Amino acid sequence: MKWKVGFFIVILFSACIQQYSNDNLAIFKYNESATIATLDPAFAKDQAIIWATNQLFNGLVQLDNKLNVLPSIAKKWQVTNDALSYTFTLRDDVVFHDDELFENGKGRKVIAQDFEYSFNRLLDKNLAAPGVWVLANVSTFKAINDSTFNVVLKTPFPAFLSLLSMQYCSVVPKEIVEAVDFNRNPIGTGPFKFQLWEDGVKLVLRKNPNYFEKEEGEKIPFLDAVAITFIKDKQSAFLQFIQGKLDFISGIDASYKDEILTSTGELQEKYQTTVTLQSQPYLNTEYLGFLMDSPLPLEIRQAINYGFDRVKMLKYLRNNIGTPAINGFVPMGLPSFNSELKGYNYNPEKAKALIASSNFDTQQEIILSTTSSYLDLCEYIQNQLQDIGLNVRVEVSPPSTHRQMVATSKLNFFRGSWIADYPDAENYLSLFYSNNFCPNGPNYTHYKNEEFDELYEKALSETNTELRYIYYQQMDKLIVESAVVVPLYYDRVLRFINKNITGFESNAMNLLDLKRVRK
Repeated sequence: MKWKVGFFIVILFSACIQQYSNDNLAIFKYNESATIATLDPAFAKDQAIIWATNQLFNGLVQLDNKLNVLPSIAKKWQVTNDALSYTFTLRDDVVFHDDELFENGKGRKVIAQDFEYSFNRLLDKNLAAPGVWVLANVSTFKAINDSTFNVVLKTPFPAFLSLLSMQYCSVVPKEIVEAVDFNRNPIGTGPFKFQLWEDGVKLVLRKNPNYFEKEEGEKIPFLDAVAITFIKDKQSAFLQFIQGKLDFISGIDASYKDEILTSTGELQEKYQTTVTLQSQPYLNTEYLGFLMDSPLPLEIRQAINYGFDRVKMLKYLRNNIGTPAINGFVPMGLPSFNSELKGYNYNPEKAKALIASSNFDTQQEIILSTTSSYLDLCEYIQNQLQDIGLNVRVEVSPPSTHRQMVATSKLNFFRGSWIADYPDAENYLSLFYSNNFCPNGPNYTHYKNEEFDELYEKALSETNTELRYIYYQQMDKLIVESAVVVPLYYDRVLRFINKNITGFESNAMNLLDLKRVRK
């Protein structure tokens, strides 16, 4: 009899291993070369944390692939005519992940009071969350009842719904947060739930069978699990991808750039049967900025804009990863991007004419400040500007020093980049609003223009989206005309995905959304 019981246990154990082995599970695997410091969404300040927490948590709203705001835990909302009060109606079928600290170990239903707690927690000075700025314009918020949550703003802000899509605004359960180390033991409502975290080795998230969203009537997510490794060397991670041990890699590193891409930015022929290349706009504008406290003459700023070939720069230095920034400062990928706005194409003859008309002493040295990561771009520009008669010297500083000097108005001509925190052109145009002079805001150039400020303030109170976009485009035109910056290129996201992966999509915020992915 003992033999029969033992035999049965062995058979059952073997069957379980076969059923739940990695070979039988759809496990999406990717590498994170940067450190994931926490899984608490209140601290989701960088891409590594945002990608991981996006699988674990939900907020009131979410963004689709075109950066439109869609319902998430809030199934609908109403906004008052003055654009100050937002009232959200919550779904009644959203539950937190199962956990032993809940009654009977089952995740309870999310109610409006959970959002009230989560927002208060984000504002708690003792928590010192980096995302507190998201609620800086909020006057009050409260749960009207279990299914209704109201937020009132201090001043109108059309991009507020986009802000609410950020991981900072995720809902978290009070009884879990206050009982455990939430950084390491996250409980959310997302399509995946936390399972295992081995520092520097692996993070594993598994399917949440109680997830509330569906795809054409079918429950999601389709994957059984997500496994994240932490290989710091990007060349090693690339080799893991080529061997099929990782399902995708994001971005391009110099160590394997020429191995996988042609000089024109296309996938090398030997990888075309096994790898899919996704390329799309990324909300990042790379630029050179002028400090307007003691600016170079307008003609010289315009000559610099005309004086180098952005197309060749991208082709030879970035394998065509990016789009020449010839349509203003607001990048491609935003709905308000204006492809008809004429910025600066390469025109050396016009640049020389502008220099001649300015009476500028061409022996005067123009110092361009940058970091080592962008030295090749700046030297390329330096060489082309010398051809039109401008004497440019490139100075290189460590990234932290460079950022500090830009933020304290110590550099007259500097390289910069602006990656959107939220998908609205206001995020970019705020860099030129006079009330945002650094160090109290992101106006690093100290640009001041009364017409621009008036348009900016009009846009903030405009609830009509189309009219607001017109204001945005008028502001961008003023930036071009004043040549306060030299837009270099609008960035692009490159993603390399194994052919056995489907449903893998993204948006211009470079968000990682795995709930509709199949393997």
